[in-house]
Amino acid sequence: MRERLQRFMWGRYGTDRLNQVLMIFAFICLLISFFGGGVFYLFATVLLGYSYFRMFSRNVSRRSLENQKYLQAEMKVRGFFTRKKKELAQRKDFRIYKCPGCGQKIRVPRGRGRIAISCRKCGNEFIKKT
Repeated sequence: MRERLQRFMWGRYGTDRLNQVLMIFAFICLLISFFGGGVFYLFATVLLGYSYFRMFSRNVSRRSLENQKYLQAEMKVRGFFTRKKKELAQRKDFRIYKCPGCGQKIRVPRGRGRIAISCRKCGNEFIKKT
């Protein structure tokens, strides 16, 4: 049986990160549909159908391109939250200001009183309280 499945999948795309996410969303929609949401059942069916279409597709280059686009979008979102997490961790020791000239973020230590801050990007100098 395993050999038959391997032969069937030969030359087909298989699964990737986008398929995993699609199936997770489909499962969540199915769970929501049990509590009275016919639209969620329809949405889950469409997601599962698209996921299986991608999995059994022989157009490997197209499916790989779709996955790469998804991974790029996912990394943008993950990067945003990683930066916010890092900023929150540094709030205790540092203040973060934006340069009024160019908008560059500048990190200065807390508890230094009023200091002159100079931007490394544009050379603008401004005074802020830390």
